[in-house]
Amino acid sequence: MKTAVVTGGASGIGYGIAQMLEADGYRVVVMGRHDEQAVREAMKMLPHGVYVQGDLSSEHDRERLLDMAGELDVLVNNAGVAPKVRTDVLDMTEESYDYVMDINLKGTFFLTQSAAKRMIAQGKGGCIINISSMSAYTSSTNRAQYCISKAGIGMVTKIFADRLAEYGIGVYELRPGIIETDMIAGVRNKYDTLIYEKGILPIRRYGTPEDIGRAVCAIAGGALAYSTGEVINIDGGFHLQRL
Repeated sequence: MKTAVVTGGASGIGYGIAQMLEADGYRVVVMGRHDEQAVREAMKMLPHGVYVQGDLSSEHDRERLLDMAGELDVLVNNAGVAPKVRTDVLDMTEESYDYVMDINLKGTFFLTQSAAKRMIAQGKGGCIINISSMSAYTSSTNRAQYCISKAGIGMVTKIFADRLAEYGIGVYELRPGIIETDMIAGVRNKYDTLIYEKGILPIRRYGTPEDIGRAVCAIAGGALAYSTGEVINIDGGFHLQRL
């Protein structure tokens, strides 16, 4: 049985990805910040899954995650946080900036670095999939640190795709759009209006974690074997520039 690691995999997009990888026959190792009691019900839907509580910004926790995974076939860098409080970019604090960047960008980079070394040592290739966001290219001035972190993931993807290609390790970036998860709860009314009344999306619906999971499974299964560094938008067509 192949092993896939999914960070932030006990809820939201990550949980949808983990469920679909499990259905595809993977042993899924999930990392999250909540204690095991809080995710017990969710993990019941992953009977072959392993939950590792940890903080992606911690080197110790990143290494412990990979140790628990053992031989690694797929890494899905999904974990990400939004700022605790949305504030105008002119009022953003260093503390808020560091909180988001340490997890979303720094933690993801160094987990990828460690996982890549292990995949190289295994000598059988592998697959790394970075879950970015439409925020990688879309300005939100009240959560600038989140946008910056996701833009950074784009370059992380390119750098590791370039470096790891010789070892048969493909690296990809998925850019979800407006996905129906708890993260949008505070702005649900805004998005309802944009999607259903103003038609901001050509495909007029919210995305689902399963939409992202299907793309992950396709890539992990070798559907893009002659491609690396690819960016795939899963956003209902938001990235299209329309008049």
